[in-house]
Amino acid sequence: AIAAVLCLYRHGTLQSGAPFWYFSPCSMSNVLSSYGQYAALKYVAFPLQVLFKSAKLIPVMLMGTFLSGTTYSTTEYLEALVIAFGVAVFSLSKSSKHAESAHSEADQMYGIFLLVMYVTCDAFTNQWQSKIKKDYRGGVDSYQMMFAVNTFSILFTMSYLLTSGEWWLASDFMAHNPTACSHILVNAVTSATGQLFIFYTVLKFGPVVLTIIMNTRQMMSMIVSCILFDHPLSMGSYLGTAIVFGMIGLRSYRSYSKHVTKQST
Repeated sequence: AIAAVLCLYRHGTLQSGAPFWYFSPCSMSNVLSSYGQYAALKYVAFPLQVLFKSAKLIPVMLMGTFLSGTTYSTTEYLEALVIAFGVAVFSLSKSSKHAESAHSEADQMYGIFLLVMYVTCDAFTNQWQSKIKKDYRGGVDSYQMMFAVNTFSILFTMSYLLTSGEWWLASDFMAHNPTACSHILVNAVTSATGQLFIFYTVLKFGPVVLTIIMNTRQMMSMIVSCILFDHPLSMGSYLGTAIVFGMIGLRSYRSYSKHVTKQST
């Protein structure tokens, strides 16, 4: 609804320069990505999800090469591999007896599978959106992209809920738990508003600043999660965390330094 209002206000129409169906592939991958992201929390701890989120450089790079033929430097691939190594150290480290009893090994493996699906589909979503902008240069802006992708996401999600019968289960749950409605509404509004701030940051300050902001947010999310929900971490987990966020910080600093040098010249 927010994206529709902005499209009408800015363009006077909901149509864009790209065919409407062209947004459906990244919308489907966006739905699958969201499912993998939230469903994984049933089987793995939130900090592991955060680290997987940080390690999606590799699928993003591979997807960019596959879809758009984008090439990356050796340094960029090495950085991505170091981040992936940090995730492996974190996920394979033994936490504590409490952590091991929380989820069975099979549950943890399924949770990791969902996280892999999440980062893969998320990488496809971002690269396909980039492909749309390249294929229809100047014909699609961020608000039109947001409206079209979210429209298809609603259609796909509603179709699944109705055909699987989960719509009635969800409706029954909402009827017996009315407070959940307010929580969902808050989540929806903040998510939509967050997208708008992301688009504004990219347009106003560039993707380098956005990357630094997102990395800082991920670190804060992990710290808050460990404090509020008592997620136990072993020494190996701390080491994996340090490797991942240390490399992300180094990567962000290198990109920022390159950006400043380019601006000064």
